[in-house]
Amino acid sequence: MNLFDLPKLIEERKQLRRKIEHPEFWSNQEEAIQVTTSFNSLNEKIEIFTKVKDTFSNVKELLEMEEVLDEQILKSIHTELKETLQKGNELRKTLLFSGEYDENNAYLVIHPGAGGTESQDWADMLYQMYVKFSERQKFKVKVIDLLKGDEAGIKSVKLLIEGKFAYGLLKSEKGVHRLVRVSPFDSSGRRHTSFASVNIVPEFKETSSIDIKEDELKIDTFRSGGAGGQNVNKVETAVRITHLPTGIVVSSQSERSQIMNKDLCMKMLQNELYALELEKKKEKISEIVGEQKNIEWGSQIRSYVLFPYTLVKDHRTEYQDGNVQAVLDGNLLEFMYRYLESEARKNGNC
Repeated sequence: MNLFDLPKLIEERKQLRRKIEHPEFWSNQEEAIQVTTSFNSLNEKIEIFTKVKDTFSNVKELLEMEEVLDEQILKSIHTELKETLQKGNELRKTLLFSGEYDENNAYLVIHPGAGGTESQDWADMLYQMYVKFSERQKFKVKVIDLLKGDEAGIKSVKLLIEGKFAYGLLKSEKGVHRLVRVSPFDSSGRRHTSFASVNIVPEFKETSSIDIKEDELKIDTFRSGGAGGQNVNKVETAVRITHLPTGIVVSSQSERSQIMNKDLCMKMLQNELYALELEKKKEKISEIVGEQKNIEWGSQIRSYVLFPYTLVKDHRTEYQDGNVQAVLDGNLLEFMYRYLESEARKNGNC
């Protein structure tokens, strides 16, 4: 099954054009804007696909010609193919990111599994990996809450990753990640297996409808242990809010003042409560927040093996890459796209 059903898209475009051409089309402006946006999006997909297809056909014909092509023509072909491949990748992204929240920013949370320092170090490695990935994508990363490990690594971290399609890309990372290596913390040089969980939630834009009562909140302040300047650790700028009816806990130490951290906590709490409302009203929580699994053997979505061989393997798609260091340096796009394509096929969207 192809990822791009051109006849289907052309038919959808025809139907939308008929609506646009109706004399009373603009009588309902809100609906008209939605239809026009959909038409323009479809039109762009079809035009890009046609351009990519025609370019490759033309190049194929040129290369199949018997006469030798001069250097200028070959340079021109190379440039055109490079531009066309870029367009093709843009189309690939547009097709895969059709979910309701895919264009949104994303909250990313990492927790180590059992294993103390070893797992906490692995959680820190994942944290660094996603920061590097975000930098590659020109996303902005904000560390909202970070709890360092006793000896090394981290006990938890919560990030806000801002950028178009941040959630659409990162939602593929939800689950348990497994590391196999010779532990740098084991003087005997034995092989260790560590686990850490990654969860991704979109930053919702429609949270203003969530009403939070002050008497339902337990607010604690404490000294920040993260970055933020010299004054951070001297006063209680960090804030933790517990929503008593649901037990949801949010905390922030990323801002310089207690007021700013409290505002950020309230925003995150609204986001969490909005996700809870979706669970009750639409039963969408499985696709938005993801299935919660134990951080242990057998539940991993991806394995990162550093010893006795080097390999990163995604257990959902079977896609693998032998360059583990490149992956840990943020080279994750192909893993993400493979997963998104498999989900699109599974759901009949391609």
